[in-house]
Amino acid sequence: MGIVAIVGRPNVGKSTLFNRLVGKRQAIVDQTAGVTRDRHYGKTDWNGREFSIIDTGGYAHNTDDVFEEQIRRQVLIAIQESDVVVFMVDVQTGITDYDQSIAGILRKSEKPVIVAVNKVDHGGRIFDTYEFHALGLGEPISIAAASGSGTGELLDRILEELPGDSTVEEEHDIPHIAIVGRPNVGKSSLTNAFLGEERNIVTPVAGTTRDAITVRYNKFGYDFMLVDTAGLRKKTKNREDLEFYSSMRAVRAIEYSDVCILMLDATLGVESQDMSIFQLILKNKKGCVIAVNKWDLLEKETNTLKEYTSGILARIAPFTDVPVIFTSVVKKQRIINVLEAAAKVFENRNRRISTSMLNQVMLPEIEAYPPPAIKGKFIKIKYITQLPTACPSFAFFCNLPQYVREDYKRFLENKLRSHFDFQGTPVQIFMRKK
Repeated sequence: MGIVAIVGRPNVGKSTLFNRLVGKRQAIVDQTAGVTRDRHYGKTDWNGREFSIIDTGGYAHNTDDVFEEQIRRQVLIAIQESDVVVFMVDVQTGITDYDQSIAGILRKSEKPVIVAVNKVDHGGRIFDTYEFHALGLGEPISIAAASGSGTGELLDRILEELPGDSTVEEEHDIPHIAIVGRPNVGKSSLTNAFLGEERNIVTPVAGTTRDAITVRYNKFGYDFMLVDTAGLRKKTKNREDLEFYSSMRAVRAIEYSDVCILMLDATLGVESQDMSIFQLILKNKKGCVIAVNKWDLLEKETNTLKEYTSGILARIAPFTDVPVIFTSVVKKQRIINVLEAAAKVFENRNRRISTSMLNQVMLPEIEAYPPPAIKGKFIKIKYITQLPTACPSFAFFCNLPQYVREDYKRFLENKLRSHFDFQGTPVQIFMRKK
């Protein structure tokens, strides 16, 4: 995984390109300059290589001084956090003072920079792109983000510039467990409790942890990399640049992890931001353990735990096969259970089922409850095998894969879970032509 930042002055088409690359209308696009106020984060893949994209926001420019300050702050953040920078300019307006200002910052950086000349929507404008050589940032690429013209060449260049896989072999085989959640739910306290020392600063002030802090845990028969991340807030609340930088580090920690411990605050319940973090874990196909902290502060009745668990599972449906553990980090209640659950989920995520066993177990289930016929066409599943992917993925070979509905795929997933222990890890189902 690499990170690509799209930078440039307002209204050159950064959000249009971002939407084009991530494949959906995630960022608002308008003729008015400065519509994007928050940074958008998305993922894309090209030629089998997946990477993340940041769309840096528009800049307030009531005065030239304020504009220069905003450019400098946003571009410096993008440079710090990204592996490759796409510098967007507009062929219609040519090189402006603002472009020169951004180019000056990028030239001083050591990051690879690709100049993307936007709005080249017909052949006559290609000749106008040559003036952008004057920016001193290499060969510019002509694109039209609105139509997608030239984006394939841009993606090829991005892949050339992205660093290769350089994971240290020592750490590659060690599970990476990230502790994630909203600010002030007790992530650093849990890390300190695991380690048995005050390794990370803990205060009642939300946002104390600003960076993703990694430490190796080697106790009680466990050996893994433990990552304490900064709290993930809603993007609209990321007022400080440093806090945005911290959030990006937390997102990267999720991407590089094997299992995420999602911490909730028992006194606040499941909030929308908790769900956003859970969806991010799910989107990245990572294992998940839910740890409900501050359980000692809640007034309890006979069925409180059962009702609270049901409420959490209802919110995270349909992926409900997730261990939920109620803890009090301050009183060190059940924190070892969180550790055990994370280790078990890692084991489940790496579980491999033999093809013979899969067919022996699943074919009778399919025969007892076959896929429903669609338009008079009967679907016959003949063969199942597990794919060699990071998380459990299964290919079901059949005669008409295009007619298999999502609800039947969920049925197959549930049957796999009932026969084999995949608790805490997403399972992917693929229908293939026999």
